[in-house]
Formats: sequence, C-alpha cells, structure tokens
Amino acid sequence: MCTTCGCSGDEAILDGPSHPYQPVSSRPNVKAESRRVRVEQDILEKNAVLARINRERLAELGVFALNLVSSPGSGKTTLLVKTIQALAGRLPLAVVEGDQQTSQDAERIRAAGAPAVQINTGKGCHLDALMVGRALARLPLADGGVLMIENVGNLVCPAAFDLGEAHKVVILSVTEGEDKPLKYPDMFRAASLMLLNKCDLLPHLDFDVDQAMAYARRINPALRIIQVSARSGEGMDDWLDWLFAGAEATRNGAAGL
Repeated sequence: MCTTCGCSGDEAILDGPSHPYQPVSSRPNVKAESRRVRVEQDILEKNAVLARINRERLAELGVFALNLVSSPGSGKTTLLVKTIQALAGRLPLAVVEGDQQTSQDAERIRAAGAPAVQINTGKGCHLDALMVGRALARLPLADGGVLMIENVGNLVCPAAFDLGEAHKVVILSVTEGEDKPLKYPDMFRAASLMLLNKCDLLPHLDFDVDQAMAYARRINPALRIIQVSARSGEGMDDWLDWLFAGAEATRNGAAGL
C-alpha cells in the first residue's frame, strides 16, 4: 500500500494483466487515522527489508542499479531506448519495466536489444521492492552491468519506496513546468541526478531552464543535473559517462558516485 494514496501493489503481475485493489479508509476519525499510520509504517519497514535483500543481491553481481522516476510523458522510455542503443557492446544493461497496463514499453526495450521484465501494477501507482525482487529472479543480469528500473509515471509515491537501487534518477521534461521540483519536493530530494529531457524543444517553448535548475537545487543542493535530448543526442555523452562511472565504482565495490 502506498503511503500517499493507499494503493496496494502486492499482487502486481509480471508480464500480465492488472489487479484490483482496495483503498484504505478515508473516514475522518482518530482511530482510523492511527491505524492507517501503523499500516503505512509496517509496509515501509517490510519494503526496506526486501530492498536491502535486492541491494545485497545486486552488489554480489556488481550491478549498478538505477530507479528512473518521472511524471507520465516525460520521455523515460525513449531516453532508455536511446541509452540501450548507445551502450550496445560497451556495457550490458537489463530493464525492469513498470506500468499500470500493457507490455508495450517492455517490448520496445527488448526490440532495442536489452532483456526486460514487465510489471503491470494495475491500480497501483508505483513499484515496490517485492515486485522488483520477483522480477530480478527472471531477469538475466550480467556481472558488472547496469539495471534500469523504469518506475510507473508518478512523482509522488515512488519517492517513499526503496527498491534496492543505488540512485534515483528523476527525469523532468521541458514540456512540464519549471516549478515541478517545488510541487513534488520529496522526489527531487530523494534523487541523485536530474535529467532535464526534451531539450531539443526549447526553441519552441517558454521554459526557463535556469529557473527549473534553481528550483531543483533549492530542494536538493547536491542534485546533479544533465540537460539531454534523446532526439538530438544533446547531453547523451554526459549521461553515458555518468553511467560508466557508476558501473565502474559498483564493480570496484564503491558505494556510488
């Protein structure tokens, strides 16, 4: 269950249809609220244990794992496809693909040349460590490679759930508002890297890049930002260099970048 909306993802299906869910009670009384808080705490504690198991498993293989998070339509999958193509023959990469419905994105990933497992969350609004752990059991992970976990499009709920990744990478498209980091601070605070995506569209938009970066760093002063465009290739070398550095550090047993 999500700490924000109450959705349950425990029955999420790998490469299959969605599942029903039962939302938590929203009745405004102290007893119900107290129970909701206890349930949320229990869920996050359980998730933290499973995330630690995932992290240990990935560390044994020297796999650099990233949790890609964003709003819907930010260009995550297109950027991921371009990344897979650019890394072909240079760095092995596998993908866990999260969506509420369909397997279209996983099919795109496989067509680009990377193994992928699709997780359909149905009414669920995020992936959790249990779902990812089950997916890892079905995914061929190359020693010293990279694992990309493409989360469900949502800037709220995924911020609270550790999946066992080394870093969260938040993707902000220039077709969104500059103030997204202020509106969704938990996600930008949890991220190590922000990819400012679709920069090829800037000549056609009234998007203030400097303001967007300033807002993001107001929330997270340590946040690294790379401006990218999967379409034009802008910034892709910087993004790939960041991936290579992270993969090398993980292979050498370092904590991260």
